[in-house]
Amino acid sequence: MATFLYRLGRLSYRRRKLVLAIWLAILGSLGVGAATLSGPTSDDFAIPGTEAQQAQDLLSERFGESPAGGAEARVVFAAPSGEKLTDPANRAAVDRTVAALRTGPQVAEVSDPLRGAINGESTIGYARVAFRVPAAEVTEADREALLAAAQTGRDAGVTVEAGGDALQREPEQGLSEVIGFGVAAVVLTVTFGSLVAAGMPLLTAFLGVAATMAGIQVASGFFDLSSSTSTLALMLGIAVSIDYALFIVSRYRHELAVGRSGAEAAGRAVGTAGSAVTFAGLTVLVALTALSVVNIPVLTEMGLAAAGAVAVAVLIALTLLPALVGFAGRRITGRGGQTRDIEADGGRPALSLRWARMITRRPLLTVVTVVAALGVIAVPALDLRLGLPGDNMAAPDTTERKAYDLVTAGFGAGYNGPLLVVVDAAGSSDPRAAAAAAAGAIAALPGVVSVSPPTFNQAGDTAMLQVVPATAPDSAETTDLVHAIRDADAGLRARTGADLSVTGTTAVTIDIAAKMGGALLPYVSVIVVLAFLLLTVLFRSVLVPLKAITGFLLSVVATFGAVVAVFQWGWLGGLFGVDQTGPIVSLLPVILIGIVFGLAMDYEVFLVSRMREEHVHGAPPVRAVIVGYAHGARVVTAAAIIMISVFAGFVLTPDPLIKSIGFALAAAILLDAFLVRMTIVPAVMALLGRRAWALPRWLDRLLPNVDVEGERLRDAVPDEPPAMPEPVGASR
Repeated sequence: MATFLYRLGRLSYRRRKLVLAIWLAILGSLGVGAATLSGPTSDDFAIPGTEAQQAQDLLSERFGESPAGGAEARVVFAAPSGEKLTDPANRAAVDRTVAALRTGPQVAEVSDPLRGAINGESTIGYARVAFRVPAAEVTEADREALLAAAQTGRDAGVTVEAGGDALQREPEQGLSEVIGFGVAAVVLTVTFGSLVAAGMPLLTAFLGVAATMAGIQVASGFFDLSSSTSTLALMLGIAVSIDYALFIVSRYRHELAVGRSGAEAAGRAVGTAGSAVTFAGLTVLVALTALSVVNIPVLTEMGLAAAGAVAVAVLIALTLLPALVGFAGRRITGRGGQTRDIEADGGRPALSLRWARMITRRPLLTVVTVVAALGVIAVPALDLRLGLPGDNMAAPDTTERKAYDLVTAGFGAGYNGPLLVVVDAAGSSDPRAAAAAAAGAIAALPGVVSVSPPTFNQAGDTAMLQVVPATAPDSAETTDLVHAIRDADAGLRARTGADLSVTGTTAVTIDIAAKMGGALLPYVSVIVVLAFLLLTVLFRSVLVPLKAITGFLLSVVATFGAVVAVFQWGWLGGLFGVDQTGPIVSLLPVILIGIVFGLAMDYEVFLVSRMREEHVHGAPPVRAVIVGYAHGARVVTAAAIIMISVFAGFVLTPDPLIKSIGFALAAAILLDAFLVRMTIVPAVMALLGRRAWALPRWLDRLLPNVDVEGERLRDAVPDEPPAMPEPVGASR
């Protein structure tokens, strides 16, 4: 592989105009395709195989437009202190507000809060606003009309607040990406000491992401894609593009520093660092494509799109990047045309070299200390609870949170998350008796406040019951109640021939949490096994891949602990703007594992591949660790700082979902890059010594030799005499 990539790097450098023209043609073609072939995206969130999804599908089939599929808002009214909503002036204000709500463009039905949806004291009531379209299709104009109608009641002196999925907006990203690129520019400039060198990773990241986004648009013309398909691709595309370019540009500058010509430096950089980039990309592809194991369509689409972004990043790093450095000439080395020796800085050993020496002097103490620290951070993960954010997680000053609190105060927490029970009586001889029996059985369960009368479809073979629990939607007691209702299905079928199932927002949340929790182990198993095989081929070692994967598991568990401590327990919540604690977003663990695994293996490959290179070229074990670490540490540090800054920018957003994802990813990169890769890895490698590279003979014969360290390249391509410095901007 090293020899092939060496030739590819030299060819791209020497034929840089042709390579650039080919990539510009590809980008142009994708841009034209995106403009002409792109199709609409969908916001349907299907969870195949769950009871809640099956119940929703049944409702769509039996009722036509499913009541469970349309968006819903809840407009809550509260009388002024000392008054009642039934007082004439307040009643008139409520009636005017309800009338205004009914004029909304997509509103199908508005209930009267003064007829049944009012508390015993007549001080708080709510109107249910049903929309004809799903929440994802509610426009900003629809939301503005609803809020304008609510203002009608406020102007009359009544407190009016609104919540529900109809008010959910796409989270605003703000300046997070801009800030991330700004931080990346500063870090890269400091790392390389050259604006030209710093611009290479940013330019390739921009081009790679542009190609990926255009490709996704083209694909949307042929496949039904979710509107969130591109989210992970954008995030990871930026991350890995910068990482891969950083690594290759760093090696290219090193080759220039030892006196090689530009073409030779490009060839050797792609032949050695490019091999590491290729395998790093493969490990990320494994993690992303394995998201299909979870069997949630939106996650599968996100994973495949992000995998495409990573593949594009690898191709650009191996072909377009050496062409671009050819255009840059010696300007990529910075002022004076020389790069700084990474092992010495003004006569003193570089910081990375001093750190590596300190770690390798006391490797066992280092490993024990860091593992113990990660273990302490991981303790809160034992209390991990999964769920989906609702109005209860909104900021206290929002109308959604105020509406939630008013309903809780007036009726009880369970009214914020009623359950929808579907009775399929098509196989029953008496559907109405079956629905009545289901309602009676559910009403007798502990934790049930009320059960509504059955609502039948036109055919009379399917009924809906609304069940109000006594506890909050995200409580463990409500989860137990959902399971208890489902357990009653067998008895109902035996007595009446009818089946019952539970759906609604609360049940969907419970099912998603259960499905995601059950998918974690298979998902982790798949990516761990495949990554172990890839890393075994790459490093020709069994212990190095085991160490890499163990370190990843340590950092992920510690990250879960930090997330639970902040977002579920509320520790340091004020520092991170967490106004309300609650369950961790169900999708977060799988997304976190996929992204962190990919980036962690990137850093592992960048560090250890250089250690192996030094070992293969004859350095003693500890010396190989120290020198390899010194060469890779600056790249990994820069990449980690950039990623932490990008992800931390999302912590500033008000949306609790985006905030938790941003915090989790920033914490994971911080823990994995600096505690695991930069501290535990060199310590363990020093402890293992030559045993780190041991491989059973039978396995050695079976595995292909990819030569990531460039040993065959050294034999096939003899060292050339030191090159004369190229003039700035030279393009030979």
